[in-house]
Order: sequence, then C-alpha cells, then structure tokens
Amino acid sequence: METYHKIQTVWLRDPATNNKTLLEGRWAKPEFEFLKDLDWVWTEKIDGTNIRVMWDGARVSFAGKTDSAQMPPGLPEVLAATFTADKMKAAFADADNVCLYGEGYGYKIQSGGSYLRDRNDFILFDCRIDDWWLTRESLEDISHKLQIAIVPVIGVGSLQEAIAMVKKGFKSTIAQNKDLQAEGLVMKPAVELFNRRGERVISKIKHKDFPRS
Repeated sequence: METYHKIQTVWLRDPATNNKTLLEGRWAKPEFEFLKDLDWVWTEKIDGTNIRVMWDGARVSFAGKTDSAQMPPGLPEVLAATFTADKMKAAFADADNVCLYGEGYGYKIQSGGSYLRDRNDFILFDCRIDDWWLTRESLEDISHKLQIAIVPVIGVGSLQEAIAMVKKGFKSTIAQNKDLQAEGLVMKPAVELFNRRGERVISKIKHKDFPRS
C-alpha cells in the first residue's frame, strides 16, 4: 500500500533562515492562493510517528512512514491488539484494499509524553480504500467501529484564519498535559480537491515555524 503523500506547508520556507521560518504571504502552491478565502477544515496536527494499518481482506499488516521505517518499542503490540483481523473484517466487510493512516503517539514518541504519560496509542487522520480518499464523516464512522481515536476538528474557515490561529498558538485538545502547545494544523478544503498533477489539495502550518517575539 502506498506511503502517505507529502503535506506541503502553506507558505514557502525562507532560505535565509535555513528554511526554519516562512516567507509570510508567499503561497507554496498556486491552488493555496486561489482557494485561500474559501472554507477549509482544520484538524490538530499531532507530533508523533506516521503509521499505516493495511487490510487486504484477510490479513492486517503495519508499517511506518516508509516500508523500512522502524516503529518505536511497544507500539507494534498496541497496534496488534487494536487492529485484529476480526475487527477489520467487521469494519471493512466489502473492501480488500484498505489503508488507515495515523500517528503513533504517546510515551517516548517525539514530545508524546505530554499527550499520553505512560502509554502509546494510534490516532487516525486519513483512510484510503482502493483509489478513494474517505470523507471526514466516513473517517468518524471508522473511528467509531474500530474504537480508535481520530484527530479532532479544530475549526472551519479560510487559510488566513488557520494561519493566524497557529501563529498565535493554541493548546492541544487531546493531550493529558493541558498546557501543551499544539504542534499546528492540517487543512483540507471542505470539498476534496486535486490539482492538475493529480495531487491532493492539502496543507499544514506549524507553530514552531513562527519566530517568538
């Protein structure tokens, strides 16, 4: 199953700062500028490790961002207990080419100790069945059927509004540590769109991309 596509930061990076900050107002893709004033759905970006959960109609398999990526200790056991063949068969009765995309997060994963103090878990952010990317409504249905977490929707609005929120900073809505600064937002158009290269229109913005005053 395919690895997850790159999510482009909404603005271009500044080579003068070794790409550590952004060229504010310089859109990274023409479609971002064209669609900037329309409604985008914003979800919280989780600071974890990319995980794929794959189902071929008979067997469940797991992988990281790439097929060769190693998973943090303890996470494979969590995944195996969460995504059993029986659960996947019940959730995807008529599908045999499924890939769930999510973040492995929690104890000893990135800054995950602030999310979950003493354990690891999986949180869903996307799913592809054959060549179809699922809607938010369908993702929530899968989350319910499999009893797994899903990245929370933080808001709906323009790209400029999303950028302003991340620049100001906001607290994570899923962390046990209520003072944890959210990593940022992932933004998708309210209606799924693709550019002329066939790439999904999707973007992100991180709080750390803005220098502290």
